[in-house]
Amino acid sequence: MPDDTKKTNSFDKSKLPSRHVTEGPERAPHRSYYYAMGMTEEEIHRPFVGVATCWNEAAPCNISLSRQAQSVKKGVIEAGGTPREFTTITVTDGLAMGHAGMKSSLVSRDVIADSVELTMRGHSYDALVGLAGCDKSLPGMMMVMLRLNVPSVFMYGGSILPGTFKGKDVTVVDVFEAVGQHSAGNMSDEDLFELECVACPSAGSCGGQFTANTMACVSEAMGLALPGSAGAPAPYESRDHFGEESGKAVMRLLETGLRPRDIVTRKALENAAVVVAASGGSTNGGLHLPAIAHEAGIKFDLDDVCEIFKRTPYIADLKPGGRYVAKDVYDIGGVPVLLKALLDGGYLHGDCITVSGKTLAENLADVKFPEDQDVIRPTSNPISSTGGVVGLKGSLAPDGAIVKVAGMENLTFRGPARCFDCEEDAFAAVENKTFKEGEVLVIRYEGPRGGPGMREMLSTTAALYGQGMGDKVALITDGRFSGATRGFCVGHVGPEAAVGGPIALIEDGDMIAMDADVGTIELEVSDEDLAKRRSAWAPRAHNFQSGALWKYAQTVGDAKDGAVTHPGGEAETHVYADI
Repeated sequence: MPDDTKKTNSFDKSKLPSRHVTEGPERAPHRSYYYAMGMTEEEIHRPFVGVATCWNEAAPCNISLSRQAQSVKKGVIEAGGTPREFTTITVTDGLAMGHAGMKSSLVSRDVIADSVELTMRGHSYDALVGLAGCDKSLPGMMMVMLRLNVPSVFMYGGSILPGTFKGKDVTVVDVFEAVGQHSAGNMSDEDLFELECVACPSAGSCGGQFTANTMACVSEAMGLALPGSAGAPAPYESRDHFGEESGKAVMRLLETGLRPRDIVTRKALENAAVVVAASGGSTNGGLHLPAIAHEAGIKFDLDDVCEIFKRTPYIADLKPGGRYVAKDVYDIGGVPVLLKALLDGGYLHGDCITVSGKTLAENLADVKFPEDQDVIRPTSNPISSTGGVVGLKGSLAPDGAIVKVAGMENLTFRGPARCFDCEEDAFAAVENKTFKEGEVLVIRYEGPRGGPGMREMLSTTAALYGQGMGDKVALITDGRFSGATRGFCVGHVGPEAAVGGPIALIEDGDMIAMDADVGTIELEVSDEDLAKRRSAWAPRAHNFQSGALWKYAQTVGDAKDGAVTHPGGEAETHVYADI
């Protein structure tokens, strides 16, 4: 008779979640499903490792993930596990940008986390390797790792190769900005067409230090990804090597019992925030790091993130504010070079454990900082002494706001408000040039609840830059700006307009003053006038009164806490990994 309760290698299935679907006579019906898929008795009694990807044909960010997942599965098998591959959704910002589709983007982060959680729970998988490419899929995968707390390894799908237009490296952001140049009469139809055809020449995520590459750097800095795994562009075969090693690594974690919450501690989150600031990363880091922390029951909100931004030097000269793209970072040694510079400068906690089983400092011990390059500088010679992303607070944003200052020359702005109650109206004003130099364009009712979905505004900001107006006006919003946005563009203004925050009370012509050097954002209106406006203000209904966006609006919290949709680790009475 077959032995239906197995100990395979050093893994005792009686202590793993998958025992609920593979062990004992009562699980014979469950095992029959696995035999139906061609699995052997030995494979059924090994640990089950979920290999979750966001593979789809929506965008180039995702199309290489299925290939890389096969390498992960090979590594899992070689190390004595049984991989079970599954996929989840993405919403790709480059395609959702500039229309109502962008309302689905941030929502997708939580749907990704929820769907992976449900797949893992429903099938009692023991460990997880998560592969992601598009912006929200990276934090979504990392969030669910902390939520489940099974041994987990994250792997980035890799960046796109840069395009070449008129002898210069270009990214999709150049195409967004070209729309503004075209509308201003400064680019021909032919040049715009040529640029759109060459800007994205391969599989992979957007090539600048936008949200995807920012969160890929975070995955290494926090210790959830193997050292160096975030760097190689998506088409490179070296990604398959990292996939195989990630599969082996998760099996070692399963054997040693090292879990995500052992790795993503408060100190690891601080390391992640340092890397966002030092690389001139996406303002969305200020949204996703609190959300990741929330899953582990760690309080780490926008204020905490911005405090770290203040004391971190900006050392990576990356687009959109700088000159280089992700491939250039890879060519000089990848993310470990950035981490080495920060560790040597005293800005990282080197004693944090990582999925390699070693500390961050041990991972970087043999990394040599290359002197013959200017992509990443040593901390002794930064581009600026404070981070490329900073927080603002004041009467207009009592709960805080965030702005990417990387590449900005003027860190102060004061001007009269011109208000728009949705992005479409603001974009139309930019396209038709019905705004004035020196104004502060206010885009409101685009927050997590009010949008709903907290849209990014890259189409509007890029069009301004394309018109040559990027440094002549400022924008503020309770929504988000893309990691690719540049200029004085302040996002995550809280409280949002939908709940009656000060941004809802602004009127055309009100003076707004912002200082990114000292971190202030002030609405120059008296308390008495604001009180009158508040008494006349009433909440607005949005157009999404059913479906996923309605559901999201009912549960989502404030941007300063990560726009999370459930109580998080602090409220848990049990953790999935311990079932």
